[in-house]
Amino acid sequence: MGMFAGKKGLILGVANDRSIAWAIAQEIMNGGGECGFTHLPDRPDDDKQKNRRRVEKAIDGNPAAKFLVPLDVQDDEQIRSVIAAAVERFGKLDFLLHSVAYADRDDLLRDTIETSRAGFKLAMDISVYSLIAVCNAAKEAFAPNAAVLCMTYFGGEKIVPGYNVMGICKAALEAATRYLAYDLGPKGVRVNALSAGPLKTLAGSAAGVGEMLQMYEHVAPLGRNINHEEVGRTGAFLLSGMSDGITAETLHIDGGYNAMGSPGRLSKLIPAGS
Repeated sequence: MGMFAGKKGLILGVANDRSIAWAIAQEIMNGGGECGFTHLPDRPDDDKQKNRRRVEKAIDGNPAAKFLVPLDVQDDEQIRSVIAAAVERFGKLDFLLHSVAYADRDDLLRDTIETSRAGFKLAMDISVYSLIAVCNAAKEAFAPNAAVLCMTYFGGEKIVPGYNVMGICKAALEAATRYLAYDLGPKGVRVNALSAGPLKTLAGSAAGVGEMLQMYEHVAPLGRNINHEEVGRTGAFLLSGMSDGITAETLHIDGGYNAMGSPGRLSKLIPAGS
């Protein structure tokens, strides 16, 4: 019997089979859990339905993947519809994974101080408010001792040049996590955030993950980067009963990078006098 035997829930934000959300979902399904998935809506004129097909390719043939529906997190009616579909299929939700974030590429490429007003509102709405909106829509659908998990990054705590406006969004997301944990606590529902180091994903590519991978390898105490499987196991842990005393936390899985106060071993690679 796996630790998710008999458990059912929602996975929001899988983009393809390299997504962090997919790594976590795999661990859940391998542990006996059943998952409903959402995908970013395709444009009406996109006959190829690229967003849906990427997720279909990941879940294809897995009997624990019970449904796949589009979700625009800026549309409250769609959010309610997805929760209703999950309740109809599962009854109650034992877990909910929120792995949704977006910022306009033009805003990501410019200095934070030059972020457009419209771009700021868009990034905060999709990357932060969506967690609040989804939890509010699902608050009566959660089973006792259910768990919610969202994905964040160290750029929400410290300055990471290039992460820019998304760093502000992640800081707000982590604050939202704590307040939602308080609101949902009386229902027995836990809310946590997982702060993963850089990985090669679609989102990571947009954030210039290549340079960060090299730096983490030299600076992190473990002297290496993390991988999808490690993040998958840690995310699944936070959504399982194994972590039933943990809420309102941001857990780092980054090889210890976040604990460093100096470049560490990286300084040995810098020529003397440079």
